[in-house]
Amino acid sequence: MAGSVLRGAERQLSQLSGSGVPILLRQMFEPKSCTYSYLLGDRESREAILIDPVLETAPRDAQLVKELGLRLLYAVNTHCHADHITGSGLLRSLLPGCQSVISRLSGAQADLHIEDGDSIHFGRFALETRASPGHTPGCVTFVLNDHSMAFTGDALLIRGCGRTDFQQGCAKTLYHSVHEKIFTLPGDCLIYPAHDYRGLTVSTVEEERTLNPRLTLSCEEFVKVMDNLNLPKPQQIDFAVPANMRCGIQTPPS
Repeated sequence: MAGSVLRGAERQLSQLSGSGVPILLRQMFEPKSCTYSYLLGDRESREAILIDPVLETAPRDAQLVKELGLRLLYAVNTHCHADHITGSGLLRSLLPGCQSVISRLSGAQADLHIEDGDSIHFGRFALETRASPGHTPGCVTFVLNDHSMAFTGDALLIRGCGRTDFQQGCAKTLYHSVHEKIFTLPGDCLIYPAHDYRGLTVSTVEEERTLNPRLTLSCEEFVKVMDNLNLPKPQQIDFAVPANMRCGIQTPPS
């Protein structure tokens, strides 16, 4: 992982440029699974990453990368998704030089595996990897290195959280992950989740710390709620999870 992905606690996160030029951020939506994908770029170096791409919308995302004059370094997944197939594999084909990335604890294949404390660099910016298991064992949250925004995957949603009743989920683990790895961020840190089913696009750490109806409960109460959701099985789980275990390595459809 030489170059833009740096290993571990011995490396300091790079600081944001003092030029006053903000990070380029685009939030894209896939309606079938209600998934948000996030394109982040450095306006000077033109290096970029894409978080949680979806197979069906990968051509759209690749086109946007080209239109904005960016060079996509990484297609990054917050976890092994059960409700859609990742677009990492197709993006590797559409944008040569792009590499797929996922947590080592996910058990999924990828070009690069990351762990808690790793940093993903693109130009002057970096995303810190914070392990946030519970929805799945390999869930991570990506935090911009000035702590102004966090991409929480399914660990923390807007006024909700990911379910814990499949893929080795654990409600107690998720509760502690959110409280210890996300709620310890500054209150004005923006929260960008992997999904929203009501049309909401962004929240903050302070909003979720005080208003999230599940995660303001005690841990014991939270576990009881999560154990009694009785949600239907995700429609795409039977083919999405096997495909995503080959995260970004699978042959794109012809």
